[in-house]
Amino acid sequence: MNPTRPVATEGLGVALATPFTPEGTLDVPAIASLTRHVVSGGAEFVVALGSTGEAAMLTETERDQVVATVLEHAGAASVFVGTGASSTAHAIVWTRRAAQLGAHGALVVVPPYTRPTQAGLLAHFGAIAAAVPDLPLIAYNVPGRTGTNLQPATLQQLWREANIVAIKESSGDLQQIGRIAAELPEGKTLLAGDDALALATIAVGGSGLVSVAGNAVPRPVADLVAAARNGDHDRARDLQRALLPLFEALSAEPNPIPIKTALALVGLCEPSLRLPLTTAVAATRDRLTAALRTLRAEVVHA
Repeated sequence: MNPTRPVATEGLGVALATPFTPEGTLDVPAIASLTRHVVSGGAEFVVALGSTGEAAMLTETERDQVVATVLEHAGAASVFVGTGASSTAHAIVWTRRAAQLGAHGALVVVPPYTRPTQAGLLAHFGAIAAAVPDLPLIAYNVPGRTGTNLQPATLQQLWREANIVAIKESSGDLQQIGRIAAELPEGKTLLAGDDALALATIAVGGSGLVSVAGNAVPRPVADLVAAARNGDHDRARDLQRALLPLFEALSAEPNPIPIKTALALVGLCEPSLRLPLTTAVAATRDRLTAALRTLRAEVVHA
């Protein structure tokens, strides 16, 4: 990690998929190409090894290879690494490893499966922050995957950790998102964690989006985020309408099944996944095909 390098935590971030070959091995050239694609399309930061990146299906060696490849090809974009785990000790190991590999920050999800109390969440994130005091951290709240909601009152206490710099909020609860925005301390960042809620989140005080759709179509998603942040409401609404069919199609099956299909449709990688994830059904593929076709017709830079 270069401590003098500014770390981006606003604007468009993309939760990168991890391309595999048809045989199921890492497709390193495709990882490199995808990274360059999203950065050239307007991503200010990327997240490797998140749930979109099928991190749970990767070996330790593969994790290192993905991070190294993304760092090599991310250009000026900041690189965050997903380092969350069910146990605090495991999350600390992965977060320290991300720093050793040169990552600019880490995205740490609420511990899945173990379902800690709010006091447990404070202790969990506090221990990780203390273990890597110079590494910027984005806390990630996604109760639909973890089974635990990071409550706004708990987040208020977490903001005391200097290196917890942002929250990726994927609760889907607009009232909660609004509460987080209303209580956001100076120097901290609220990021939308759902493509379809980016406009609403920015409207109440968010500063960006960690996107899934941005893997396939980064430019229109970047334009949506920029228009929303700049107060260009008409442009933002037009882009939201154009992108909504794709956002909805990407939710037709559990992530990252649909985005892997979309990436195959635009020629960026194979639709290969690792079990227990399985290939998208024909109906999902048809919805994605139609949404991408419509988007190309409506958005100049798609």
